[in-house]
Amino acid sequence: MTWWLQFVDVGTTLEEATGVWQYVLVFVLTMVPAIEPFLVIPAAIGLGLDPVLTGLAAFAGSVTVVSAIVLAQRRLVAWWARRFGGDPADSSDRYERARRLWNRYGLAGLAFAGPILAGIHLTALLAATAGSNSRTAIAWLTVGLGAWTVALVAGSVAGFSVLGIV
Repeated sequence: MTWWLQFVDVGTTLEEATGVWQYVLVFVLTMVPAIEPFLVIPAAIGLGLDPVLTGLAAFAGSVTVVSAIVLAQRRLVAWWARRFGGDPADSSDRYERARRLWNRYGLAGLAFAGPILAGIHLTALLAATAGSNSRTAIAWLTVGLGAWTVALVAGSVAGFSVLGIV
């Protein structure tokens, strides 16, 4: 577990909130790197939140952060260079996996495989810095996130129902 995940226990955070605030937290937590929808959706559904509303909130949060990254990519790359003294491509194995996806399958392949292999944030940054038109990148990433959201909601509901939890 990374240091900041110790401060954000997804299940406990969602459980302590009530009503509409739980869905607001789903929206916000899906924007946090490494937490993303892959942890938030199963945790929220496991706690008994409505799967459709959970999916909608998670999708909206994911699309919001991805759109912000794509639209602000020039500033992000300049910040990265100032902060870490180099190209984000040199930063991690996850970014390198996303770059290989881009080279092999293009934007559409990256939009569908990138979120699970590299995370939504690095996928969005790569899509923005690889020369894609911002609108096209956001559109493909939105389609990919939609597919992952539906799969996560359906998988969580099916898995928890098999276990008798939901």
